[in-house]
Amino acid sequence: MGRFKLHGSQKFKRILLGLLVIVAVILIIKVGIDNRKSKVAEDKKVEEVTIEEPKVEEKVEVAVSQEEENLYNDTLNTFYQEDYSGTIEKANAIIEKFPDSYKAYNIRGFAKAFSKDFTKGFEEGMKDIDKALTIKPNYGYGLYTKAFNYELHEKFNDALVCYDKSLEIEDYVWTYYGKASIYGRRADVESTIVNLKKAIEVEDTKENESGVKKVAREEKDFDPVRGNAEFEALIK
Repeated sequence: MGRFKLHGSQKFKRILLGLLVIVAVILIIKVGIDNRKSKVAEDKKVEEVTIEEPKVEEKVEVAVSQEEENLYNDTLNTFYQEDYSGTIEKANAIIEKFPDSYKAYNIRGFAKAFSKDFTKGFEEGMKDIDKALTIKPNYGYGLYTKAFNYELHEKFNDALVCYDKSLEIEDYVWTYYGKASIYGRRADVESTIVNLKKAIEVEDTKENESGVKKVAREEKDFDPVRGNAEFEALIK
């Protein structure tokens, strides 16, 4: 034991020495257990820090001032009057003042789609509509106008894809109607009725909407399905 000597009898010395050994062993075991617990806790802490929650893509929100909205509504009314050149001029003025006006780009593209030069109208119109969707990718009405441009130029498969993308964002009456009109041209009675019925249902929940049934009664796209009893009952 070196310079450390125990006092008392040999028996007492052995007992005391044994107790010291036992205590030492217990202390060693306890230190080991504490170290393991500390390491587990540290590893868990590191894991909690390093694991990141998956990022959820948020919808892109683009602020629109009241002035811009007023100018757009005036431009939209011009479009509804089928004054497409006037619509383009008014949209140009909005874009000059508000370069990131996705609504102005979209309505300008929509107006260009009705150009007498159909090839140029399609291409130029699509550029503007795509510009609007670049600014605001989740613009449901923008996807609707893109689909309409495809439909207007008889690119029906592309139109249906865009109509469906638009419906992922919002239930728009005329998106369902657009799908119904394409299926009507194809004499697909079942798909025509499904989508036209949906358009009517959505219209019933909205205010200030044009009458879908009335428009459908005069729609030439539905000529191939006229005479079908279910279709005729739907548009009464």
